[in-house]
Amino acid sequence: MRITSLHTYPVKGCHRLDHSEVTVEPWGLTGDRRWMIVDSDGIGITQREATGLTRLTARPRPGGLRLSAPGMSEIDLPEPVDGPEIQVRIFRSFGPLPVRIADTAWVSALLGRDARLIWQPDPTTRPISGTRRPDDGGNLADGYPVSLAGAASLDAVNDWLAESGDEPVPIHRFRPNLVLTGAPAWAEDDWLGHRLRIGDVTFHVAQPCGRCLVTTIDQETGETGRQPLHVLGRHRRIGNKLLFAVNLLPELPAGQNARIRIDDPVTLLDHTQE
Repeated sequence: MRITSLHTYPVKGCHRLDHSEVTVEPWGLTGDRRWMIVDSDGIGITQREATGLTRLTARPRPGGLRLSAPGMSEIDLPEPVDGPEIQVRIFRSFGPLPVRIADTAWVSALLGRDARLIWQPDPTTRPISGTRRPDDGGNLADGYPVSLAGAASLDAVNDWLAESGDEPVPIHRFRPNLVLTGAPAWAEDDWLGHRLRIGDVTFHVAQPCGRCLVTTIDQETGETGRQPLHVLGRHRRIGNKLLFAVNLLPELPAGQNARIRIDDPVTLLDHTQE
């Protein structure tokens, strides 16, 4: 097994960035979802409510972030390291988390509604269920900080779509961080509770990914449909979730990081001992 693509999403819900290599920290991938747009109540805005986020490209730079979108002037924002902290929630039912406000006018114009761009100054303040150390923390992802998808599992989904007369979907519909090849379809189902060695990093396979309406949004155009969520409902409904891909937790000492590169080998290790 090996890694075939690597992706980050600097602002939660924004268009992906593709990489040849990434840095992994205890809380997630460097530059991944440390920024988020929230509404006037401090609740995170995602593509579920605002498909216009697919038009947003965010590129981290040292000490800040550069935002661009079709029809808008590019803006360069510093990390608001000295600004006052506020409390926000990723979902209405989750949080609160301490963050700082970086912008209001530009993101409000982008979405056509009152909004604020916030920055997470300290990812260790985000509690993540299943972490080995309480200070590992996590970024502003929905659940766990890193997701891994299998190319063969996508092929299986696209076979089901072909059988139903629908067009295939790319892996980007599932917004993974890591994509691997060389494993059979749905092999990742058997990895839960195990550990994976990817390049120089060991990960705990924490949980399967339950999928939502974002998978029905074309990540290039923002157009919505019913697939692949409908076909997942027929073939991949397990309990009350529609499953595709798995969530990972990096196993790195606090304050350390390591690199993952395209073509790095992926090795399934012994079952995690609790």
